[in-house]
Amino acid sequence: MKALYRKYRPLSLSSVVGQDQTIAQLSGALASNKISHAYLFVGPRGCGKTSVARIFAHEINHFEYQLEDSYVDIIEIDAATFTGVDNIRELREKAMIVPSVGKYKIYIIDEIHMLSTNAFNALLKILEEPPEHVVFIMATTNPEKVPATILSRTQIYRFSLADIDTMQTFLNSVAERENI
Repeated sequence: MKALYRKYRPLSLSSVVGQDQTIAQLSGALASNKISHAYLFVGPRGCGKTSVARIFAHEINHFEYQLEDSYVDIIEIDAATFTGVDNIRELREKAMIVPSVGKYKIYIIDEIHMLSTNAFNALLKILEEPPEHVVFIMATTNPEKVPATILSRTQIYRFSLADIDTMQTFLNSVAERENI
């Protein structure tokens, strides 16, 4: 039996609850085929930044998204453990290799604010002159810890916790479907 949080986790942008404005903007970018080379998702813990990053990455490349799937062209990195300059240098080298299946090689970097100063400087080099086939989707709870040089090279999307009415409506629908 699958845990409820996994069973009802959104698998498309249209099924994300409580982030209407941000989802509309991201969907608009997809519809107009205006994909930026770098995005920064900012918001409190638990508001869906990383989940939306995963969904958005799949939708950019027109990949079907399932929780258990994995595509070689979507690379997820936890900056809390991948903090050093050598890690980012290795990322830069690998980013130069064209994608295997999708149009883009997409790097999701969670907790981006945890990178060291030298790692941010190394990341800046690829953000300044990114290969056409690379997209970065970064997420943070602490945008004030991200250098202005990085911020200025990203499209920033703000997330917030869903309001009580939205969450109550969603939870009621889950409860009905689960006969709770």
